[in-house]
Amino acid sequence: MSDKYIVGMGEALWDVLPDGKKIGGAPANFAYHVSQFGLRSCVVSAVGDDALGKEILDNFNSKGLNMLIDTVPYPTGTVQVEIDQAGIPQYDIKENVAWDNIPFTPALENLAKETKAVCFGSLAQRNIVSRETITRFIDAIPEENDPLIIFDINLRQGFFTKETICESMERCNILKINDEELVTISRLFGYPGIDLQDKCWILLGKYNLKMLILTCGVNGSYVFTPGNVSFQPTPVVKVEDTVGAGDSFTAAFISSILKGKSVKKAHNRAVETSAFVCTQAGAMPELPASLTH
Repeated sequence: MSDKYIVGMGEALWDVLPDGKKIGGAPANFAYHVSQFGLRSCVVSAVGDDALGKEILDNFNSKGLNMLIDTVPYPTGTVQVEIDQAGIPQYDIKENVAWDNIPFTPALENLAKETKAVCFGSLAQRNIVSRETITRFIDAIPEENDPLIIFDINLRQGFFTKETICESMERCNILKINDEELVTISRLFGYPGIDLQDKCWILLGKYNLKMLILTCGVNGSYVFTPGNVSFQPTPVVKVEDTVGAGDSFTAAFISSILKGKSVKKAHNRAVETSAFVCTQAGAMPELPASLTH
């Protein structure tokens, strides 16, 4: 593995939970967990020139997280999170905030040249400024880096369009999606009557993907590669909350693949990591060495 960066790009925000606020946002969660696997990660986002923004920067610094986070004239993002009886989060995501306005800078262009993998979602593309920055960043990664471009769809509150989803799937070579999102995407694309696995094969072929990761909550997860599928059951654990569990899954899987592990071994490590995060409060717990070695 080279010393190139594994980048999490998009929203950096505060999840305001019933018991207080915690730093959240899929890109930071992803980058933090990648760093725990010993790889060189970087989070790309934007915060406001306010106390919440400064606290995010201080927190990431304290975690030793590499970051390229611009300060912009918008408030730092917040999300009101309500946890239901099953421990499943419900989100109210504030609009027109700092991470909607991530600028494309010379520093970001330079980072792209040193990037081996980037993970981005649909939520951070709800505003044209961040959407264009994400697109330009991906397009600036040199082909000779043989990059992994991971589109981790995160359909929230209707903050997505068919056009954005299509363009992102055309740019990525790894798609991560959950069962509920797959149903929504299938309605958008006009094949609702087909079973989940067949939908995955269709998407894998249509967008010429290297891999498609499908997570189905308690019903396990799948990794589709051309001609093969890996299935892993979901471990039964005592759930504290599921915030950030999916991001830790992606981070563990991609880190393992980049370290040369097989799809099956990478999938197993992703499942174990995600299950551990579910037993902890918040999205960024410290992982035990047994998972990260």
